[in-house]
Amino acid sequence: MSTGEELIEVGRVGRPHGIAGEFAIEGASEAAERFELGATLYVESKPAIVLTSKRAGGRFVIRLDRAVERGQTLAVSRSQLPPPPADSFYVFDLVGLAVEEEGGAAIGCVIGVTPGVANDVLDLDSGLRLPLVDSCVREVDLSLRRIVVSPGFADPG
Repeated sequence: MSTGEELIEVGRVGRPHGIAGEFAIEGASEAAERFELGATLYVESKPAIVLTSKRAGGRFVIRLDRAVERGQTLAVSRSQLPPPPADSFYVFDLVGLAVEEEGGAAIGCVIGVTPGVANDVLDLDSGLRLPLVDSCVREVDLSLRRIVVSPGFADPG
């Protein structure tokens, strides 16, 4: 990709489906429009066009305009993503942010976000898991690359 634009992973090339070059997408984004007929995906940073698209067994199954290998990452250009709703964030925007308590005490760095039944959970490199709820997360500042949480949530016990 020559534009230097950031690519965001939306799935991986999975097992073949049929004999026409189609494959299932592993770890697929929930946004079906990313896999629609005519959509552009990036495989190893090179564009590929979706030629066929359907759902089979609950998974997206597509065929691209060129051969790809199982396990390769499927991505879209960040500019293709709609802005998230107010007070919402893409997980990839949160991963890597420093987490500190109000008052400035560092407690870790976000390494992932685990979906939950009641709320999502921030997974930190320190081993802490913090609920992604207003009473815990006081501020998310993407420009300063930090999340500020209320005191007491970082206590292990």
